[in-house]
Amino acid sequence: QVQLVESGGGSVQAGGSLRLSCVASGNTFRYRSNCMGWFRQAPGKAREGVATIVRDDSTRFAHSVKGRFTISKDNAKTTLYLEMNSLRPEDTAMYYCAAKSGSWCPFHPDAFDYWGQGTQVTVSS
Repeated sequence: QVQLVESGGGSVQAGGSLRLSCVASGNTFRYRSNCMGWFRQAPGKAREGVATIVRDDSTRFAHSVKGRFTISKDNAKTTLYLEMNSLRPEDTAMYYCAAKSGSWCPFHPDAFDYWGQGTQVTVSS
């Protein structure tokens, strides 16, 4: 079993920045090689992929956040990060950390096995 705990959400004005963290735990989870990602869900909308990472260098971003968000991992701390810059009101959502076994890293929430509880990000104009 894998446990994921997010933190770092909050309220910022447009143009501001936030860094989300997700600490992963679980003896059987191959943190270094398995796929992890960030997803978000705004009220009344479906959950959507924001960014994924597998190993240390294979990343993928949603078109809407490319160039503004960065995903990274600290393997020693088994922590996943999402650095969010130039935030916009449309980035407002609950942000979820997710993980799955294996290095196949699709950009769809249904493929992920483990989820955190979410952390709220609110961007005001």
